[in-house]
Amino acid sequence: MPDPLISLIAAGLFTALAVVLFYPGRGIVPRWQHARHMNERVLTEDTLKHIFRCETHDHQPTVHSIAGALNISTNEVTNILAKMLTSDLVLIEGDKPKLTSTGRNYALRIIRAHRLWERYLAEETGYSESEWHEQADRFEHSLSPEQANALSTQLGYPTHDPHGDPIPTASGELQPHGGKPLTTMEPGQPVRIVHIEDEPETVYAQLVAEGLHPGMEVRITEMTSQRILFWAGGDEHLLAPIVAANISVLPITRTDDLTESVGEKLSSLDLGEEGYVVGISRASYGPERRRLMDLGIIPGTVIKAEFRSPGGDPTAYLIRGAIIALRQEQAELINISPIQEASS
Repeated sequence: MPDPLISLIAAGLFTALAVVLFYPGRGIVPRWQHARHMNERVLTEDTLKHIFRCETHDHQPTVHSIAGALNISTNEVTNILAKMLTSDLVLIEGDKPKLTSTGRNYALRIIRAHRLWERYLAEETGYSESEWHEQADRFEHSLSPEQANALSTQLGYPTHDPHGDPIPTASGELQPHGGKPLTTMEPGQPVRIVHIEDEPETVYAQLVAEGLHPGMEVRITEMTSQRILFWAGGDEHLLAPIVAANISVLPITRTDDLTESVGEKLSSLDLGEEGYVVGISRASYGPERRRLMDLGIIPGTVIKAEFRSPGGDPTAYLIRGAIIALRQEQAELINISPIQEASS
């Protein structure tokens, strides 16, 4: 006959194990099921985005292209597409998936969340430009339509993200940037960047390293099948055509639209020289831009280079009666017109 104490202990252990495994919301099994459900939803939403992207660029999505984009096996893609077909998110024409109207609306909702979050990161946080896309990729799946609408209101109803991609409205409408690849422009023609493609990552990282961003004026000086040489933001840039094709531009037809390149960079002032501010570069976002404006760096403000640290950086500037130290990278975001030049 079993020992009652042993039986009691065994029952207690069994109960404790059951609680650990199955306790609603906190047990291992419910949490595993929730994680699995979330993972399936994320993969479904990423698949929707990939198909939408392909259809937007007149590319044909395939099982292999989805597997490559999501870094999963083709068998997993097949299972995901089968469930999406059942949910009326896709149609299969031949062996190619195509979004239904329901699937397109779903994709636009995720894209809206992603691009609004990128805009938020650019304007309200200290995340660097190279981090915006990855952070938005993580957060887009947890942002509800109601939260996305509230974020849009907070940001002033933006129509484009920091890269120039259109942000879908709550009803799914898009306002295309209308740009053409830089590689299609003629040398000498003034153009303005309206969009920088943020995928693939390696190409985008190179464009970020070049300091390129929407709003910059560009003038191509040389274009061959091997390279494109152009001026933007006061610097000369050299890119391979395959990289430059990820920059979309529009021709500039009005001379009063050349605001980004007016004047020189504050960092170009020698000690003792003065200049007045003509603007802050559009490469300056969020808290950084607000801090510069809070310091009184607005159009018309006179700034004088007073002295530099022994290492050459930062430089101390006289701004509205106060000595303010700015690093070179900050000073390069401020466009000025030297006083000597203005009075000549």
